[in-house]
Amino acid sequence: MVTRRSTARSRLLPISTADLWDTIAAEAGRESELWTAALRAREEQERDPIFSRLGEDRYSLGIETIYEGYLLHYARPRLFAPEDEDTALLLGDYLYAHGLVRIEEVGSVQAVNDLAELIALCAYLRAEGIPGDGAVWAATASLLGRGELDDGRSSLRLDNDRGPLERLARTHAGDAAVDRALASHGERLR
Repeated sequence: MVTRRSTARSRLLPISTADLWDTIAAEAGRESELWTAALRAREEQERDPIFSRLGEDRYSLGIETIYEGYLLHYARPRLFAPEDEDTALLLGDYLYAHGLVRIEEVGSVQAVNDLAELIALCAYLRAEGIPGDGAVWAATASLLGRGELDDGRSSLRLDNDRGPLERLARTHAGDAAVDRALASHGERLR
């Protein structure tokens, strides 16, 4: 009897919150000694998931990896304390890319596209000084890969109206969860 081998991609199992932070730190450290040097001491790390709580568990590692990259670019990171802005920018870019790979491993092309749109839209908002990055993060995390974000992103991009994205997030993740995520995000901003 011949047993056929599966050709389907393997799926990563959900990991605990503690493992999530250890995985982000360990994988970055394996990639570069520079990232190891930038890692905060364990007791100084702020291991608080912000937006991954709004979405599916399978996306948690990818979302928090990308969000840590975002914080390195624009706010106060939780795991890393690079010695200069150049290192912060490079590490942030690495985490963006690595997070997208993580999402691709457990999700879909649509989920990767949603996060690429998130990164691009947030860069635009930050460059122009337009508020609304929290709403983009909340909506993207709660609706990742479902193809329901285009209209809300357009409202923010074209009309500076974050309301549609925030309503989407609240509808899918609940008011209390979104309020917590937005408050935590606001505390991290520079």
